[in-house]
Parts: sequence; C-alpha cells; structure tokens
Amino acid sequence: MSIKKSFLLILISISLTAFSQKKIELNDVAGRRLFVQKNITGLRSMNDGMNYTSVENQTKIVKYNYKTGNQVEVLFDLSKIENPGFIGFSDYNFSNDETKILFTTNQHPIYRHSFTADYFVWNLTTKEMTPLSTNGSQQLATFSPDGERVAFVRNNNIFVKSLKFGTESQVTRDGKTNEIINGAPDWVYEEEFSFNKAFEWSPDSKFLAFIKFNETEVPMFNMPMYQGQNPELKENQLYPGSYNYKYPKAGEKNSVVSVLVYDLKSKSSVTAETGDDTEQYIPRIKWTADASDLAIMKLNRLQNKLDIVLANPFTGDTRAFFTEKNKRYISEDFFDNFIFLPDNKYIVLNSERDGYSHLYLYDRQGFEVKQLTSGNFDVTTFYGFDPVKKIFYYQAAKESPMRREVYFVSLDGKKSGKLSTQTGTNQADFSSGFQYFINTFTNTETPNVITLHDQTGKLIRTLEENNELKKLLKDYSIGKKEFFSFKTSEGVDLNGWMIKPANFDPTRKYPVVMTQYSGPNSQSVLDKWSIGWDDFLAQEGFVVACVDPRGTGARGEEFRKMTYQQLGKFESDDQVEAAKYIGILSFVDKNNIAIWGWSYGGFMAALCMEKGAGVFKAGISVAPVTNWRFYDSVYTERYMRTPKENPDGYDDNSPLSHAEKIKGKYLIIHGSADDNVHLQNTMEFTERMVQAGVQFDMAVYTNRNHGIRGGNTSMHLYTKMTNYLKEKLQEK
Repeated sequence: MSIKKSFLLILISISLTAFSQKKIELNDVAGRRLFVQKNITGLRSMNDGMNYTSVENQTKIVKYNYKTGNQVEVLFDLSKIENPGFIGFSDYNFSNDETKILFTTNQHPIYRHSFTADYFVWNLTTKEMTPLSTNGSQQLATFSPDGERVAFVRNNNIFVKSLKFGTESQVTRDGKTNEIINGAPDWVYEEEFSFNKAFEWSPDSKFLAFIKFNETEVPMFNMPMYQGQNPELKENQLYPGSYNYKYPKAGEKNSVVSVLVYDLKSKSSVTAETGDDTEQYIPRIKWTADASDLAIMKLNRLQNKLDIVLANPFTGDTRAFFTEKNKRYISEDFFDNFIFLPDNKYIVLNSERDGYSHLYLYDRQGFEVKQLTSGNFDVTTFYGFDPVKKIFYYQAAKESPMRREVYFVSLDGKKSGKLSTQTGTNQADFSSGFQYFINTFTNTETPNVITLHDQTGKLIRTLEENNELKKLLKDYSIGKKEFFSFKTSEGVDLNGWMIKPANFDPTRKYPVVMTQYSGPNSQSVLDKWSIGWDDFLAQEGFVVACVDPRGTGARGEEFRKMTYQQLGKFESDDQVEAAKYIGILSFVDKNNIAIWGWSYGGFMAALCMEKGAGVFKAGISVAPVTNWRFYDSVYTERYMRTPKENPDGYDDNSPLSHAEKIKGKYLIIHGSADDNVHLQNTMEFTERMVQAGVQFDMAVYTNRNHGIRGGNTSMHLYTKMTNYLKEKLQEK
C-alpha cells in the first residue's frame, strides 16, 4: 500500500470518528443528569472491621467482606418485608450493637441540611418493623449508644422513644416556632456552622445533652410566596402568601443559646454554666470518651477566640479546658477536627497557628503533647486514630493545592507516609479498627475509581470503575480540562483551568467565558472529574476558564485569610487580572470575554463588571450578594466584623456602591424565595443601576430558593444564560 493511500485512509478514519461523535445537549447537563458517576451508596463499616454494608436501589442493605470484596449476605431486603410501611429509604443507621436498623423515609426539606422525615426501626433479631412515632414526622432520630432508645426532635421539642417499652417521652415543652428551638440549630447555625443536629447522647446512654436556641429577638425576614407551578401553591392564587422566619443579618441580634443536660434516670435537666456573654456562639458540644464530661465550644461573636469548657453532667458546673485564638478568625475546620480519642487519653485538634492547617495532639488536661503534621501544606480532613498501632490517618493537599492525598503518621513520629498512589483527588473511608480503607480517586480525565486497600495501602480489589460512564463518554467529543498558572502584577501566582472549544483551531480567536466562585477557603480549581455546563459551552465555541483568586483554599492561612475585612477587593482584582492574562493568549478574542458566577460568584461577577469595565464585555450574576450588610451574621462577621466596626469594608467593595461603572452587557438572576441570599440583594442593586442609567437584563424565578431548581426551571435558566452569552459574545 502506498504512503499516499495509507494517509488518505487515516484521514477518512479520523473524519468518520469525528462525524460519529455526539454533541452534549443542554438538557444532558441542565435538566436530566446524563453524565453521573457511580459511588458506593450508604457505606458503613461494621463493628468487626472485617465487613461493610452498602445500599442497593434504596431497598436493600448488602454486607460485603473487606478482605475479599465479595458479598457476604443481604442483611435487609425491603421487598421481602410484609407491609413495612414505606417503599424505599434515603438513609439508615445501625444501633451500636448492630441488632437494630433505623431507616429514614419520606424526607421533606426545611433548609439546606435539615428535613423532617418518617423513621422506622427494624429489629434484626425479631424481624419486626415498627414506626418510630405515630404522632407526626420527626427530625434527627438517633439511637442511644446502648440501642435501647431513640432521641428525636418534633415541633422544636426533643422526645425520647423507648424501644423496649414502646413509650414516647417528651424531654422539652417550651419549643415554639420562631421563638424556641431545642436540639436542632436555627437557620444561621445550620447554614454557617454546617450541622443540623444540636443534641448528643452520652457514651453511657445516661444523659442527653442539647443546645437550646432562643431566637425571640432575632429579626424576622418575610418572603412573598406566589401560586407558582411545580409545586403549585393553590392557596396563593389571588393573594400571595408569606414565608416568615428568623434571619440575623450582619450586626443584628442572634439567638441566645444555652446548653442543657437531661438525665434520663431522674427525667430532669440542668443548664451548663457557659458565662454571661449572650452574643457568643456554641458551634459544637461533644462528650469525652468516658462520658465524665461534656465539652462545650464557646466562640465569641468576632469568631477569633474559642474557649472549650468541660461541664459536669450532674451539676452543669464547668471548668476551663482549652483556648484557641487567631488574629483574624477561627476556621470552621476546627469544630469537627476537635476529637476525643477512644483511649480517653488524648485529644486531636486542628490549628493554623504555624501558618498552615495542621493536626496537634493534646492530653486530657488540655496541654499540648506535640504537633502531628507540619510543612507548607494544609491538612484537609482528619480520618481518625488507630489505638492499637498508634497511627493517625489524614487527607492533605501536600503535593499541590489542586490535589488531595491520603497520609498516615505514627504517634511517636517515626513512621509516616502516603497511602494513596494516584495523582488527583483521593478520599478515604476507613474500616472500624483501621485495617482497611476504601479509596475514591478521581482526576480531570478519570471518573470515580473506587478501590479497596489494606492499611498499608496495598490494593485488594477495584469495587467500581464507572465503566458504563467511560463507555458513554467515548461517544462524545469533550474538551480536555487543562491546568495553567500565571503571576499577577502584584507577584501572586494563581492557578486555573481552561477548556478549549471542540475542534480547536489555534489560528482562530475565540470568545471566553470565565466561571468562578472565589469565596473564602473555597476551591474551583481542583483535579477532579466533572461534566457540566462548562463543557457544553466549550462545545458551543467558547473558551471556558476558571481561576482561584486570593482568599481561596489549600494554600495556607495567609493566602486564605488576606481578604479579611475587605471581601471582594483582592478576589476581584485577581479575576480582572486573570481576564487580562487570558486576553493576551493567541487564540483568545480579548474583546469578547464574559464572567459569571453564582452566590459569592455572582457577587464577584457584578464587582468585576464594575472594576473591570472595558475588560469584560458581558457578565451574569446568579443569586448574588450585592452588599454584605444584607447577608447573615455568622458568615459575614467571620470575615468582615460588624458593619458598625467596619463600615468601609462593607461599602467600598459592594456592587451597590459602583453600579454606574458597569459598561458591558449584564444579566442578573434570582429566585424569589431564596432564603439564603435574599432577592433583596438583586432588587436593591437593579435600582442602583436604574438610577445610574445602566441598562441590564433580569430574570426572577417564582418561588425558587438559592438553588433555582424544580420542574423545568434548571433547563430554562441555563437556556437563558447560554443564549445570552451567544448573543453578546458570538453574534457580530
């Protein structure tokens, strides 16, 4: 065969391959979810550390062996239960002795993390299914450690169900909507301290500690609710209804919180002594391993000083135990990485005191024993401690802020190393006893690969490779996500990624869409797999780029916290510089660059349109904060202090203050029932633009919350944004 003929056949083959590949449809990424990675659902390690369970089809709990990866037995099969009372479950938990299972069914959301549900208890010994309560839906149902009782919240009060006697007793009686909440956090605690359960059983099952929230003085926020569709609120057909809830904005009154300990034997409660500061936060309560004390975290309103006191559960008397201070603020990582180890001798905590997020070991008297991890990198997750081998396990961004690895270090510091082997993002789930772990690995080119390993990191078997998804992807022409970095005019190195258009031609000039979030300690530039709207836009002829500015995570405390008291300033400076850098690339049309974002990213897009007038031809803000005075107290004051203390910080980088500077085409979008970033932000900003004579486009989605989803909403939203970008950047 001649070289000429062979070359011709190769060209034909390439052409046929390109012709046969499918295009991503907008509905694939905005409506239905076509490109979905498989995970192991409902993973639970069993007490023996030799087996684990997972869920199939929301109806089965299957037991597997760690060592072999093989199925051992089906522990529960809903289809074989006569009249179970539900048709599927969204979650399950074993009692500590693994003789009972608590099922979560029929969930109805309240806020982002909270929900009501119907719970059922399955007895593995007697094969009986019983509803937890028949007196109304519940929240936060939790087994006592001895498995004899379940505590839950209903209508802002705490109840305890005796599984032995079938009786339901009421622990609190003062719960009242928009006034008193027992055992569940108020709106701002749930959203900004990232938890939805505010009660804890003592390890010996004798006490139930809980936080009481008195939100009587917290200002009320009202949102009109319309008839709408999907769901349709028929009662609002003629006159809109109103949704009212307590929302503390920056500088306003918060809930007054207290900690109580309920003694199940005496059926009485004592209030723990937490001092006279009614403005302090209590972000966590935790029992010591021997149940002798309840640790209470007390965080001052500025969030730069955290005291931990130990409370006597019988009397409520407290004694000082530990204090952490920071010249800016205590990072949220501290709350869940403060752990009493099972041996009852040591405490592990997370601190940034050396400039990076690291693990420290303390004794039960509150004295530092040693720093467990060190170096110019951030520890991102603490997995736990093996008391037999005296090994600590953790995740860190040691090799790159854009990646995650799994590591170990011994108590004496003589042994340390990396357990994960692949470059990208690794997340481990260890067995009870730490003899095995299941690792989930991904990078930009690889959907989740889930593997089973022994404690040395040795691969036992692969549990999930997402082969069906990989096969599906071969039918599509999807651009590769390429990482890059550049140095700003201030000498700061920033990381980013870029997706070039399908059939990329380096001699052409392409329009650019910059996507970002940019919020404190967030990261959008990570080596992990995803297919979404970004990929669709690249397919449609855009270069899509993303840059993490100053203030984002995994690069140490100084980089992360330099935005303190001036949110938006450095992040927007960096995004404008990123646009200028991208604009000089040979294949970029610098006159056709857009920026968009959601929530904090929407705030950033608006500010960049103002500060980068002439750099950005178009911008889209979805659900943006437009002045931090409108946002909640906990989040905003953590980074900004109060408006009274820092008025210039609030106003100098507020989009409201610079509306007249917008030169490009601008689209602003919001949900009318956004309980997080209120529509107020958009309404006040658009009025500033109106009075400044700035033309803009706007869309408000009826009765939609911060996620702007429901029915055809997502498809409509992404169609609108796609068309807007095409019209403003591609049409000549």
